[in-house]
Amino acid sequence: MKVSLRRWLWLIFYFAILFAPLIVILAGPRPAPRELWRELSVGIGFVGLALVGVQFIPTARLQTFSHVFPLDRVYTYHRWSSIVGFGLILAHPLLLFIFNPDTLRLLNPFTAPARAVFGLVSLVALMSLVLTSVYRQRIKLNYEHWRILHTLLAVVMLLTAMLHIFGVNYYLAMPWQRGLWIVLTMLWLGLILNTRVLKPLRQAQRPYRIVDIQPQAQDVWTVTIEPYNHAGIKFMPGQFAWLTFRRTPFSIREHPFSIASSAEQAGRLEFSIAEAGDFTSHIDDMPENAVVYVDGPHGTFSIDRHDGPGYVFIAGGIGSPPMMSMLRTMKDRKNSKPAWMFYGNLNLESIAYRDELDELKQHLNLEVIHVLEEPPDNWQGETGFIDAEILRRYLPENPDDLIYFICGPLPMIDAMTDALDEIGIPQTQILTEQFEMV
Repeated sequence: MKVSLRRWLWLIFYFAILFAPLIVILAGPRPAPRELWRELSVGIGFVGLALVGVQFIPTARLQTFSHVFPLDRVYTYHRWSSIVGFGLILAHPLLLFIFNPDTLRLLNPFTAPARAVFGLVSLVALMSLVLTSVYRQRIKLNYEHWRILHTLLAVVMLLTAMLHIFGVNYYLAMPWQRGLWIVLTMLWLGLILNTRVLKPLRQAQRPYRIVDIQPQAQDVWTVTIEPYNHAGIKFMPGQFAWLTFRRTPFSIREHPFSIASSAEQAGRLEFSIAEAGDFTSHIDDMPENAVVYVDGPHGTFSIDRHDGPGYVFIAGGIGSPPMMSMLRTMKDRKNSKPAWMFYGNLNLESIAYRDELDELKQHLNLEVIHVLEEPPDNWQGETGFIDAEILRRYLPENPDDLIYFICGPLPMIDAMTDALDEIGIPQTQILTEQFEMV
């Protein structure tokens, strides 16, 4: 099935679920009419809950979804739509309190009916979920602990919201109206079950083993893994996978890494991992044959998804692995399209794949432009940061039909998108990959 068709089918499915609660209200039979503000409160609450509920879809790591929509855009949308959904749900009781202050008594869990208590618990759980997600780094909440808390709060929020809706029992006169909410609840809980239980069970049947760990650059290690008693996975060049090292596949400690190896040699998977102060600081201590579980491949950051007359790869630091996967694949496919690799680093020691990039120039129509912040005294290349001037210096006169891939730290990605806009590159030609949103 073509990517564009799959994208449209997902969007139709997504918005059908999102607006399904309004169908419950508008499609009869309708109860006796009430004040406008009360009806508005119910409608806003229904839509807000549906908007929060559908967030389980983009975060479920369904490959049919992750192969269609870019990861960074999905997580950005997930973040902001969750906040909007929370705002709508919060507006539901606020409208009641404003137009009927007597309803404030429902905030007392000791005297309020059970349906109101369930609604209050659901709101508090959602508020806690949003606040701990938005301010996770500021309050220094451990990533693994946050993931556990995030899942628990989501389940509590969802179940108590359903108990609240069925306790109020308004706009639920017909079996199909009640059935709709039951089906939606089962769908959302099913996505959590698939992510936390069924998918790890499948990974347990398809383990990998570490076969090699080599230093790649300063504080960067290249880890090579092989499938153990299975054929492995097929992937597109530039995609990524979630890895769990030396633990059960049910472990909450898993991290995304771009695949650096060629898609034409998929028996082995290669990842280059930078030491970042967490478990990655001990990646070189991993014993040979240590078990690794792989969830993937994921992502649309690939020359196979975005074909063009030529490619421009812009990487910063450890943003080079997906570029290497695409370049290695181009070499294996004998792809002669022109390519430019702009690679920004701190110094010579921090350049990953330096020798291999030089070797690739002998096999590809490739120009490699290194840009160093702290160059050595005898450095003949570019210095400072990659900017619009450096891009203009090496790109052809009409670069707006090329496909641009950017991967690196968030500030670098923002700077590069601004630089490409400055030289007139359409946004539709620019692809970015980042993992800070994960």
